[in-house]
Amino acid sequence: MPFPLVECVPNFSEGRNTATLEALRAALTSVPGVRLLDVQADASHNRSVFTFVAPPEAALEAALRAMRVATERIDLTKHTGEHPRMGATDVVPFIPLRDVTMDQCVTLARRLGERAAAELRIPIYLYAQAAVRLERERLPDIRKGEFEGLRERIGTAPAADPDFGPRRIHPTAGATAVGARPFLVAFNIYLDTADVGVAKEIAKRIRTSSGGLPAVQASGFEVGGQAQVSMNLLDIDTTPPAAVYAAVEAAARARGVAVTKSEVVGLVPERALLGAGAAALRLPDAADHLLEAKIRAAEGPALDGWLEDLAGGAPVPGGGSAAALAGALAGALVAMVARLTVGRKAYAAVERRAAEVLTEADTLRAELRRLVDDDAAAYTKVSAAYAIQKDDPARSRAIDAALAGAAQPPVEVARRAARLVTLAREIAEIGNKNARSDGRVAEALARAAVAGAIENVRVNVAGVSDPALGKELLVETERLERGLPA
Repeated sequence: MPFPLVECVPNFSEGRNTATLEALRAALTSVPGVRLLDVQADASHNRSVFTFVAPPEAALEAALRAMRVATERIDLTKHTGEHPRMGATDVVPFIPLRDVTMDQCVTLARRLGERAAAELRIPIYLYAQAAVRLERERLPDIRKGEFEGLRERIGTAPAADPDFGPRRIHPTAGATAVGARPFLVAFNIYLDTADVGVAKEIAKRIRTSSGGLPAVQASGFEVGGQAQVSMNLLDIDTTPPAAVYAAVEAAARARGVAVTKSEVVGLVPERALLGAGAAALRLPDAADHLLEAKIRAAEGPALDGWLEDLAGGAPVPGGGSAAALAGALAGALVAMVARLTVGRKAYAAVERRAAEVLTEADTLRAELRRLVDDDAAAYTKVSAAYAIQKDDPARSRAIDAALAGAAQPPVEVARRAARLVTLAREIAEIGNKNARSDGRVAEALARAAVAGAIENVRVNVAGVSDPALGKELLVETERLERGLPA
């Protein structure tokens, strides 16, 4: 069963300072289970958009860490840019992706808002599906007047009171909107003119609030000497990008202006671009003719290909990756038993604890899945070190460093799998009796993962010329072995 996954797309009011952008990236990826998919920074807008996916709890923690960095490093009193903004962290939306409901994303948004307000002393406004006030569903309505305007209103006008946090603007970090929403596409179209008035006219014509296209927000800006129609497409199934492009192009042509290009900010579902191509070609069954999709279908599940690689003659992937996969499977089974327990009347007395086990198991599973790849990547470096010419004086040091590095992923596997042994035993005892055997299988897999990981630590450390390099790792793995319940 795939683990729950949310998308989070925090927008920060910084698009020029590379050190700050790197600090934001580091904050997000410091949380286990987070996969950073895309970063787009625009100097003219002086804004960056980070797109990451993670299990819900990991997504909340990552967003909070990045907000903390933005609060420390971004000063809105010195900020200029084309894009409207009210905060260093301007907006943080959560989007349900897999096995997560919109209601759960709403809860996630409200929890983040409450924590950020308390820890960072930033006023937080809930928007979109998470809004508790009807007039705050639309982000532009909250952001009206931007940082400077909100600074004057908050604390004096009751309508500007935040949902969480102080009734005063943060002096440098401003305020932040946190919400939950369906998938949104940020879509910009550039015009062959510097006259921003043309872009503003077209934006007014096509946006929903002016009677234009459904589910479209639009504004006009000047970016790099070109007029830009900047849009948020709130429902690409109702109004796809191809339809928006056609409408803007027609409106521009009527004003004697050409379209030079379009751009997507962040990521889009493949159906958005597939639909655009199909519309341009007038091809109603485009999806039936995709070569890559047919190849994926013929190859079967990704796990089949991985098992073929494992069975092949190459040393990567190997035992370390297999141990990590065993741990990930254990985490999946623990999560399954917990899900079969939560919400059942017969187990109401243990529901809270089962929910805690579920959250931890999902996080551990995501981390162990990552370690499957990390172990293979680490061993690839060992192979490269051994390939150095034997008469090269740097060879020995390179081998030692690579072996020490290759010992790290299995240590991480052992730590997580050891925890899963305990969780599996617990959920088998308190969880749904019909899934008790699944809990026991989870425990067996977790024990196998620990044993396999520890063996890989020993093998790698044994190859290091300086025993001191791996002594601490050996001591920890031995402690993990002794600490497993009998």
